[in-house]
Amino acid sequence: MPKTKEQKKETIAQLKDKLSQSKSVVFTGDTGLNVKTAEALRKELRENKAEYLVAKKTLIKLADENLKNEKEIDQMSGSIGLTFSYDDEISGVKIVSKFAKENETFKISGGLLENKFILPEMVERLASLLSREQLLAKLVGTLQAPISGFARVLSGNTRNLVGVLSAIRDKKN
Repeated sequence: MPKTKEQKKETIAQLKDKLSQSKSVVFTGDTGLNVKTAEALRKELRENKAEYLVAKKTLIKLADENLKNEKEIDQMSGSIGLTFSYDDEISGVKIVSKFAKENETFKISGGLLENKFILPEMVERLASLLSREQLLAKLVGTLQAPISGFARVLSGNTRNLVGVLSAIRDKKN
């Protein structure tokens, strides 16, 4: 049954709200996705502070002024699945990318990053980035390396001095 004007207005308002709150959005084709796999995707996304929603492209274009002139949105067929990432830019993208690799019918059609449309290739590149925690761990390791190296050099001199003193003691005995 078609949606009424009120339902469409509510959907547009909901999409505007979600688009303004999300840090990144991934557009996917909704064809060939059964309820069971869609629920599994939604559950995994919810656990990572992300959300999956399906809407018609005309409603999506009405909800976001930046998408009105995007030819890529026009080329998508049927309803469009939107994955909103609220916590960080990468978490939802990684989950959807992994899901797309496991399900051939689930295709990534593009995305939004910093309110600009990005192509599917850019979405895949974004998914290949390290997570925030991994990047912070690398940064800490990089910052800690000179300090630990300096500590090893200092302890090496002391160790060498002790070795020389032990050798002199052994020679006198």
